[in-house]
Formats: sequence, structure tokens, C-alpha cells
Amino acid sequence: MGTAGASRGRVLLAAPRGYCAGVDRAVVAVEKALERYGSPVYVRKQIVHNVHVVARLEEQGAVFVDEVDEVPSGAHVVFSAHGVSPAVVQAAEDRGLRAIDATCPLVTKVHREAVRFARDDRQILLIGHHGHEEVEGTMGEAPERTTLVGSPEEADTVEVADPDNLVWLSQTTLSVDETMETVRRLRARFPKLADPPSDDICYATQNRQVAVKKIARDADVVLVVGSANSSNSVRLVEVALDHGARAAHRIDDASELDPAWLEGAATVGVTSGASVPERLVQDLLAVLAGNGFGSVEEVRTAEEDLVFSLPRELRRDASGARDPRALGGRS
Repeated sequence: MGTAGASRGRVLLAAPRGYCAGVDRAVVAVEKALERYGSPVYVRKQIVHNVHVVARLEEQGAVFVDEVDEVPSGAHVVFSAHGVSPAVVQAAEDRGLRAIDATCPLVTKVHREAVRFARDDRQILLIGHHGHEEVEGTMGEAPERTTLVGSPEEADTVEVADPDNLVWLSQTTLSVDETMETVRRLRARFPKLADPPSDDICYATQNRQVAVKKIARDADVVLVVGSANSSNSVRLVEVALDHGARAAHRIDDASELDPAWLEGAATVGVTSGASVPERLVQDLLAVLAGNGFGSVEEVRTAEEDLVFSLPRELRRDASGARDPRALGGRS
């Protein structure tokens, strides 16, 4: 892929990048469930949207299924970080499954907002992507009162029953800029549209977008490590292109790097989505170094120290003692 050691340019490495607190909590939850209960432990959908994380957990004994009716009665099942609807929770109870809820607390916050607004007879406009697991879970909290708005363009055509009684919520992993444009267009049509009590787009998604904006303006090409079904990773590519990068590409790992992307480049930006292990970024940096991009400058725009408690079923070990990882984080 090039002449190792021949200096061609530099790398701007975005920070923060990679794992967020919600992803870390969910992955550790599956690991702890396997330690506590043994394999198999079933997981509904991908625990987080990263093919490498899923493959590693499968090697440890996790079994990923699409729906809870594929799980043997009485078995342990983990709900993914993206959340589930009440119907899924009920289906698990009906099968006698022992459920462990690894939903990100920031997604749970949006669910609670949806329940509260529906209870207050508000009509909810949910900004999010059609078919995304998080959106399906949130809409399931108040399906009769929730309308999905999938893009700024859809904001121009969405129909509502009561334009004077509207509130908007959003998927947690969206582009901040695109979401605000969607809200702007909605409010142009529905001036009484109310805001949620707090920002729904999660801190990690926002931080990673701010960081990629900072490096994009000086980068000839930006490489985003993340899987194709990772909404926040795909958004990072879009944000990089919108903020000055001449080119931007999403890759699952270093093996997908196309040498042609580096031709004529002096500065390569690198970041990763919120469900990406840091080792995949380090592997990419090693490949870039072998192609003449060995000078790495980390560009940090925020510090992150948030941790979330593990699901309550996993906060104590089998003997009843408090688990040292009860607050999440990697040991």
C-alpha cells in the first residue's frame, strides 16, 4: 500500500472518539452476564452497532437473535443499548425469559419523555431514521401519538392532527445540525411546536461531531472507523464533508482502507463512532504509518468522564457482593 517509512503527511486524530458510556455499559453487561450465568446468553439485536464487538461477544458465548421468540423459555436475554418497546418487554415476560435491560440511560430518558407527553395528550414528532432500532423502541412507548419525521425534507410534508399541541423528540445519534434544520422547518409550519425539556442527542454523539468538525477543515481525507449500521458513525462522515473535508470514508477496520484515498493527501483525519473499540483505530494508525502518515496529532475538543451503572441484575456477583464494575467502565 505504499513505501513504508517514506513521509507523505500527517494524521489529525479526533478526540473524543470511540466508546461512549452507554456502549461500554452494554458491552460490559453482556460480558458480566456470561461470567455470571455461563453461555449461552441471548442478546436481542446487536448489543451495539459494531461488527467486531458482536463477533467477539459471539466467541465468548453470546447468541444474537432478531426477536425474543427465538430465545428458549427461561433463558437469559439482554436488550441492546438501543432500547426496546413495551411490547418486546411483554413478549419476553410471556416466554418466562430472564431479561437484562442494557438500554443506554440516555435512550431511556427519551422513552420516559415520550410516555409523559403521551400521558399529557401531546402529539409527538419523533425525529429519527426509519427502521432504526432506537426509533422503533421509542415509538413503541406511544405509538398512537407519535409521528416519525425522517429528514428535513419530511418536515415539509408531515401531517399532524393538532398543530397547536405538538412537541418534538429525537433519536440520540443524529447529526445535530440536520436535526436543528428539521426542527427549524417544522417550526416554520407549526409555530407552537414545543421543545423537549433537555437535548435528546446524546453528549457522545455531539462531542464526536464537534471533534470531527475541528479536524475536517484541515483534512484532505477523513477516515471514520465504524460499521455501516451505526447511525452515529455514518453521521460523522456527513459532518466531515459538510465542514471542509475534501473526502470522507467510513470503514469497519484498516483492511477496508483504499490506498487510492491517500493519493495526493497531505493530511488525513481519523475518528471513530461511539461503538468502536480503540484497538481498531490503533490498527488503522499503524497502517497509515506504514504508508507515510506516521506523524499523529491528537485534536481534543472535550473531556469525557461519564460512567453509567450496570443493569441492576449485574451489580452484585454470584455471592451477593457488590461487583467492582458495578458503575460500568472497563477493568
